[in-house]
Formats: sequence, C-alpha cells, structure tokens
Amino acid sequence: MNIVDWAVSTMDTLGALGVGLLIFLENVFPPIPSEVILPLAGVAAAGPNHNYWAMLIASLVGSLAGAWLLYGLGRLLGPVRLRTIFLKLPLLHVKDYDKTVDFMDKHGHKAIFFGRMVPGVRSLISIPAGLYAMPLWTFSLLTLAGSAIWNTVFVTFGYYLGSNWTVIEPYTDIFSNVVYAIIALIILVFAVQIIRREVRRRKLGLPDPDEEILEHEQEQESAEGDPGSGAAR
Repeated sequence: MNIVDWAVSTMDTLGALGVGLLIFLENVFPPIPSEVILPLAGVAAAGPNHNYWAMLIASLVGSLAGAWLLYGLGRLLGPVRLRTIFLKLPLLHVKDYDKTVDFMDKHGHKAIFFGRMVPGVRSLISIPAGLYAMPLWTFSLLTLAGSAIWNTVFVTFGYYLGSNWTVIEPYTDIFSNVVYAIIALIILVFAVQIIRREVRRRKLGLPDPDEEILEHEQEQESAEGDPGSGAAR
C-alpha cells in the first residue's frame, strides 16, 4: 500500500481524527509529505461524510501536537548540553555557539513561523525552538500561525480541485528544491568559514580558544563526581 492509499484508508476509517493522526506523524517523521496528506484531507472533506472545517482544525491540532513533541525533545537536551556539544566538536568554539544563540534571539520567531511552510524544515524547526528554550506559548502561537497558512492552502486546494489536486505537485517540488538548495548553501558557507578559520589558527600556531574552558569544565565535573574532594577544596 502506497502513501496515498494508506492516507485515504486512514481518513475513510477515522475521519478528522485520522487527518490529525497523519499530520502528527508527518511532523515527527518528515518523509511523510504534508503536501500529499493535506490535499487528500480536502478531497475527503468535499465528500458527503466529512466536513471541511473539521478536517482543517484536525490538521492544525496534529501539526501543533507533533511540533510540541519535537520541541520537548529540544528542551530535554537544553542550551547547557548544546553548549557542551559545541565545545567538544573539533572545529567549533564558544563564539560559534554565541553566534547561533544570537541568531535565534534575533531571527528565531521568523524561523519558526516561516519554517512551518517549508517542507522538511517545518518539522525539524521545532527542535531548535526547544533547545534555546523559546517560551512555549510563543512557540505554539508561531507554529499555529504558520501551520494555519500552510494547511489551509493545501486542504483548500484538495477541497476545490478534487481528484485533480495533483496538478499542484510540480510547483511544490520546485519550491522544495529551491528551499533545500538555499539551506545547503548556507550550511556550506558556514562550514567553509569554520574550516578556513581553523586552518589559519593552526598555521599561525595559536592555541585553541576553548582549551581553558574545557579544562575548567572538566575540573568542575570531577569535583561534582567526588563530593569529598569538593568539600576539601
């Protein structure tokens, strides 16, 4: 059974609940495409057994529930552990972490809102929001607003186009490829900058800027692991 047959079967069996479940799974497992699920929900809503608004609201509930799950995973990791990961990665330093935090402070709200309308990114964008401890109500509002635009467009397409909803697929593919290319370019530029900086540092024989920080944190971890040693100090 392919994804379309599975989605149609789930909606026929569970109705709006099935739409919410499918969109929840799409958020948690990005390979499940919302650009397929949502138009099918619209097609089903146009039939005699379902309702447009019930399908749309169920899709929003599924989007928010899935986003909350990934946000929660980000909160479990948290900014402290994230900073430690930055420190322990070979080419990254504290200032890279600081730049990332600064980016989230300045552009995090826009990233969450517009990210909900980018295939692939729309799911994963919830994790950074949790990592940087964005307030839950702010995250929820931005997620709901972005999802409302995305979901409404595709459910409405399906509702009015019916079985011809597939005519929009080429356009979503083009949009997705452009977005992926931009993201890949940004990552590549960032990686090249880091590597060039590290090569320059080593060529000049400069010390690792995070070495003292790592040593200090290791001492703190040792002290926490040995209460007697900490008391003696």
